[in-house]
Amino acid sequence: MATAERAPRLAWRLLAWTLATLLGVWLVLVASAYQTAVHEAKEISDGQLTAAARLLLTAPVQGPVPIVDAAALPVRAEPRYAPELHVVVWESGALRWDPQAWAARLPPSLPEGYHTLVLPLAGEVRTWRWFVAGHGARRVAVGLDVSRHAELGRDVAEHLVRPAVVLLPLVALLLGWAIRRGLAPLSALAEALQRFDADTARGLLPAQRYDELQRVQRALQALVERLHALWQRERRFTSDVAHELRSPLTALVWQARLARLQVGTPAGEAALQTVEREALRAGEILTQLLALARADAPGGEAAQPVALHALAQEVAQECATAMGGGRTPPEVQGPPTVVRGRPTLLRLALRNLVDNALRHTPAQARVAVRVGPRTDGAVAVEVLDEGGGRGEAPADRGGLGLGLTLVQRIAEHEGARLERLASPSPPWATGYALVWPSAPTGPETGAASR
Repeated sequence: MATAERAPRLAWRLLAWTLATLLGVWLVLVASAYQTAVHEAKEISDGQLTAAARLLLTAPVQGPVPIVDAAALPVRAEPRYAPELHVVVWESGALRWDPQAWAARLPPSLPEGYHTLVLPLAGEVRTWRWFVAGHGARRVAVGLDVSRHAELGRDVAEHLVRPAVVLLPLVALLLGWAIRRGLAPLSALAEALQRFDADTARGLLPAQRYDELQRVQRALQALVERLHALWQRERRFTSDVAHELRSPLTALVWQARLARLQVGTPAGEAALQTVEREALRAGEILTQLLALARADAPGGEAAQPVALHALAQEVAQECATAMGGGRTPPEVQGPPTVVRGRPTLLRLALRNLVDNALRHTPAQARVAVRVGPRTDGAVAVEVLDEGGGRGEAPADRGGLGLGLTLVQRIAEHEGARLERLASPSPPWATGYALVWPSAPTGPETGAASR
């Protein structure tokens, strides 16, 4: 037997997403640190240029200074980020200080203030930051190479990257342990679900410590209880069907034996008539079950506006015709009323109620179908009759059998409820009603019930 493929674990998913989020935050932090370091380096460099310019504007300058290669100067130690300043000094328009021959490289007319220039040096084009200032007859320009700004930013970013690379595996282990411990209550709930008893709808833990799991448990418990109620209803329905079919099938067997033993006698003829009647009864029950199954199947008939008054008139005429004997169709009373539902199911439910009323009353007794809104805003279809006229009290009326079960089931599917009227107003003795709470009503159309 092939084993089912194991599903991915939620803990690994949480760990992956947590690490990915942590890595994303870390990358944003590194990028932010790089940008911040470059910006601060620019601010510091501008401050150094300004300070150097102020110093040169007040310091004495003794004649022209020869060009000197700064790289050839003996320097014992140089800080890594010590910028090399380049200085040009003019006195009354004449060049007084230019040890590195920058005056020829600078633009001829450079206004005072900060300037970012792209200038060559030793065959290499670089970006420079220059500050120009003047005081009296003296004018100075101080500049430096800004490539070290990016170098400083990279160094700061590297200092953030190195500990993260070392700590990331440790963080992953700690997060994995924390997620596993955090999901332990969920695992306990899953084990409790495995102990659940579907027959009694019991077996879940009585309470959960955490609010999220409490909500999950309450939702699961409510779902289980609804499923359990559905199973119980299906069992009762199956039992009712079996009980209702057992009577005609049993009668068929006994009457068939009687007809075989008394062929050609009046008793045999009566037995054959009984066989025919009970066979028709069993066939009618199966027809109703088939109609219910088709209408209730997934993808079956869709809900639509149903004109109750027109539907009741059609059903009343059909039931009276099926009864034979010139039975008068039940009177349909009430204003045009529309509800939303499935016509096939509503027709089946109403037919069971009307047929029951006709079968349990004499031919001369009246039967009526009353349609319309109630005082509480609900909409109802009431099937009323005058009773048997045989000393039968309203409370003694029974015999709906499977029909009542079908009507109750249809009412639940259509958002209605089945009621037995406790004390109908005279002259009515017995009544059943399908009631839609606060159902929308409107003008009836002939096509609404088809």
